[in-house]
Amino acid sequence: MSEEQSPSTNEILAHELAIEQAHVDKVYRYLASATEAARQVQAESRAKYQTDRADWMREEDSTALFERDAFAYQAAKRLAILDAEHEGLVFGRLDFTDENEDKRYIGRLGVRDEDYEPLVIDWRAPAAEAFYRATAADPMGVSRRRTLRCRDDLVVSIEDDLLDEENSSNLPVIGEGALMAALKRARGPRMRDIVATIQAEQDMAIRAPYQGVTVISGGPGTGKTVVALHRAAFLLYTHRKRMEAGGVLVVGPTDLFMSYIERVLPGLGEDSVTLKSVGELASDVLGFGTGRVDDAEAAMIKGSLRMLPVLRRAVFEPMTSGNIRLRVSVKGEILTLEAGELNTIRRAVLNSHKANRARPAAEKALTDALWAKLPTDIAALLDLSREVFDDIVTSQASYAMFLNAWWPILTPEAVLARLADPALLRKFAHEVLDADERHVLADSLDHARDFIPGTGMHPDWSVADIALLDELAAMIGPAPVENEVDPALYLEDGTEIAELVTLADQLTDTRETDPDDDGVVTHAHVLVDEAQDITPMQWRMLRRRGPQASWTLVGDPAQSSYPNDDETERAMRDLIGRGSSRTFRLSTNYRSPAEIMDLAGKVITSFYPDADVPTSVRQTGVDPRLLSVPADRLPESLGRVVTELGRQVEGSIAIICAAGRFGSVRDTVASMPLDDAVRARLTVVTALQAKGLEFDAAIVVAPDEIVDQTPGGMRVLYVALTRPTQRLVTIDLGDGRPGAWRESLE
Repeated sequence: MSEEQSPSTNEILAHELAIEQAHVDKVYRYLASATEAARQVQAESRAKYQTDRADWMREEDSTALFERDAFAYQAAKRLAILDAEHEGLVFGRLDFTDENEDKRYIGRLGVRDEDYEPLVIDWRAPAAEAFYRATAADPMGVSRRRTLRCRDDLVVSIEDDLLDEENSSNLPVIGEGALMAALKRARGPRMRDIVATIQAEQDMAIRAPYQGVTVISGGPGTGKTVVALHRAAFLLYTHRKRMEAGGVLVVGPTDLFMSYIERVLPGLGEDSVTLKSVGELASDVLGFGTGRVDDAEAAMIKGSLRMLPVLRRAVFEPMTSGNIRLRVSVKGEILTLEAGELNTIRRAVLNSHKANRARPAAEKALTDALWAKLPTDIAALLDLSREVFDDIVTSQASYAMFLNAWWPILTPEAVLARLADPALLRKFAHEVLDADERHVLADSLDHARDFIPGTGMHPDWSVADIALLDELAAMIGPAPVENEVDPALYLEDGTEIAELVTLADQLTDTRETDPDDDGVVTHAHVLVDEAQDITPMQWRMLRRRGPQASWTLVGDPAQSSYPNDDETERAMRDLIGRGSSRTFRLSTNYRSPAEIMDLAGKVITSFYPDADVPTSVRQTGVDPRLLSVPADRLPESLGRVVTELGRQVEGSIAIICAAGRFGSVRDTVASMPLDDAVRARLTVVTALQAKGLEFDAAIVVAPDEIVDQTPGGMRVLYVALTRPTQRLVTIDLGDGRPGAWRESLE
């Protein structure tokens, strides 16, 4: 406590802390009892239903085994929740103007005593809504809202909000309010949940209906991401059966971002969620992912819907090079199908079949075309039936060799690698991409030029490539499942048997897998963060993961790294369709102080006048520092700024730069003589990697390079400028004069 506080204030605080500690102690005593009870259930069920299988299993025994497994599963699940929720379990309390209404404690998990009376109400329950919705204008019967900050099971601080002064005269009010106290805390390497400080406009988005599409929009620092994660936890709580059965998928821009948010949902008691970056989204089908990012121009081309006809033509084009033809001999008659005829057959088959499932149809079309070539009088003369004709044709080595070359099993990687060939790309894309765009696309795929299918080696695919590969996987279909023939078994006396059947074999599930299973894992609810960056091709990839899903989309067009707004809006309209939808706009910036937001707002509105610039709730009294240094003085200047910021802020420090400068900045930082404590708090990221992250202080290096080297240009710089919660420093490089980006500040 500060020296200015009177002894009476200290006594009041100590008294209130003691009251809250007593209740928290009661909760933890009950949890200890409940945990022990769950362990006993688990142990008893194991002992009761164990069997040594010394004799034949009776029907009642199998029932008992099922019951044992059910008991053990439920006990283990409860234990996992109890073990996970001991830190900060209780975080809120509501006092009501109605003296007959009991106070309510709010927490991460609902807890009841032996008489089924609530000790803690789950924050997602309807009874907890007033904790987030009540305001001074509409107190909802609440006189005081109290937020408890706990360290393990110890109450360390209290923050009160008085909502109804007329009916709260006897209630002590402690602290400056939970929200402002939370905003001043230093940032760490992981996102914290805001379950104790959710604001009313955020709570409305969190508790919105699950059906259809929910859009959460707002400028930087408005809490879009963390609100969306709390919404996922709320949906899992409210619609448990539907959401757990189908699964919830959370998609973010980068692996770094996913690492940053990965502890939020487990901290809220939910682990039935799959987290994937866009570059990892198609790993269910492809078996791999990536984090590598293309340069701006290549990423824009690959993200455009113009790639669809290019990919289709790449699938339709035979994998063999040059003009090919099929020649077979039937009873001395030479039958030939020329390249044009083969192309017509190929197009007809692929118009109604996926390539990897179309080989039987292709063979039938070939034999039909060859049969049509055989004169009817010769067929009659040779007494040649169609069945015999087909056997003669398909048994020829020349036919088999042709078919294997003309209609091989395709892989998405092999097809996409073909676009690295300028000649083939010109054939596939001459109508949709100009010469410069084809050159950029071919160069960006040069790494795949020597790709050899089946080697287990994958080219260095980019994030934008993943959507193209997933599209190709959908076009060509899965490879056919080959029927494996079990080898015969030979006994010692030489007797041959085809199969030895055991009881284990009889109990094994022998149901065949669906040969048309494409491997795509679908979900009941899909949450997409930084949705404004999702390209049209990536939207197609996403929709395949949630064809029957409800959706939560989080984004801000002013922060988009994909600059084609028309294509993005069309993709969004296609997703929403005519289904139910709702939009929530978050208008308050809780991250960036007013000094930083004023500067960033001027930058973005000069380029994008429609930007939704939020209003900051606080000021620090410290303006951003705008530096200009010669390029060769960057290491010295950077070291000095990092050292100063290390003294000024307690939490994380980020150096943000363009991708082209990332390596040199990282090496410079590695060679700096920094204090170990400062180095541990320092991170180097590209402007795109910084999306969704926040730091106590940020140094934006060479802003003009960020504008020039990233899709979205000035909008990505806007992202970089709005990452810090306390201090912002920019460093322009060149001849010491301000960068071009600063023209918007004049």
